[in-house]
Amino acid sequence: MKLYIDGDAFPNLLKPIVLRAVERLKIPAFVVSNKRVNVGKSQYIMTIIVPQGADEADHRIVEMVGPGDLVITADIPLADRIVSKGAHAIDHRGELYSEDNIKQHLAMRNLMETLRDSGEMTGGPKPFGPKDAHAFANRFNAFVAKRFPQG
Repeated sequence: MKLYIDGDAFPNLLKPIVLRAVERLKIPAFVVSNKRVNVGKSQYIMTIIVPQGADEADHRIVEMVGPGDLVITADIPLADRIVSKGAHAIDHRGELYSEDNIKQHLAMRNLMETLRDSGEMTGGPKPFGPKDAHAFANRFNAFVAKRFPQG
């Protein structure tokens, strides 16, 4: 398993969680973004900087990801593309996307976007905080523990 991080909006609270797992389990990790994003110093983490532009990082992640890999992203359309390639996606709040739930998440995201585009005030997501980081840590660590039982 390889780990891909959609780095452009990666919360600082998650960086030490991911760094510890990468180091402990020796997971090859790739931070893909259009600017330098420092997750921490590790021989297992590579930074890939893509050109500026909408979805450039997403396209690169989709090119690179393979079945069984894990992508950390809050981008639901990207998660849909990842899941369709047989990989896994987890968002910053610990939601694990799968074939069973990604279409529902995508439909809800598209509905909310349509409402916003029509002028409806939807409020958006609540601010990211320590409870969200804790939920992510629990789900992320459980996921990688299944793939790396020796860790």
